[in-house]
Amino acid sequence: MWWVSGVCGAALLAGCVGTPSLEGSMGVPSFSALQGMCGTSPIDYGTDAQSVYSVFFDAYVAQRRGGLSKERFCAFQAVIEERYRAYRANPGPEAQSAWASFFLDQRAQALSWRAAVAPTLRAG
Repeated sequence: MWWVSGVCGAALLAGCVGTPSLEGSMGVPSFSALQGMCGTSPIDYGTDAQSVYSVFFDAYVAQRRGGLSKERFCAFQAVIEERYRAYRANPGPEAQSAWASFFLDQRAQALSWRAAVAPTLRAG
């Protein structure tokens, strides 16, 4: 059950840093546009879509501000996509727990990248 509170905590934190809707907004790419930046077809993340978008968006901000190469940004997306597909191909409590743990690590990484280039996320 610890991972549920972790996912909820990540979701609350995502709200604090201002994640736009999946459709994007003026000057902010949509979820499908972020996925398309790497030359892949958008996949359906189901109920995890908003959380995954939040992670992709944080990595995108870091990439746009020079803190992350496009290659690393795309590799980051690819790893998340691969792990999500593996989870969905074999759903169950263990797979869900593994996905949640992996995803929280990716969330922390994306926030770290964004914080390095976005002064509003730095402590102090």
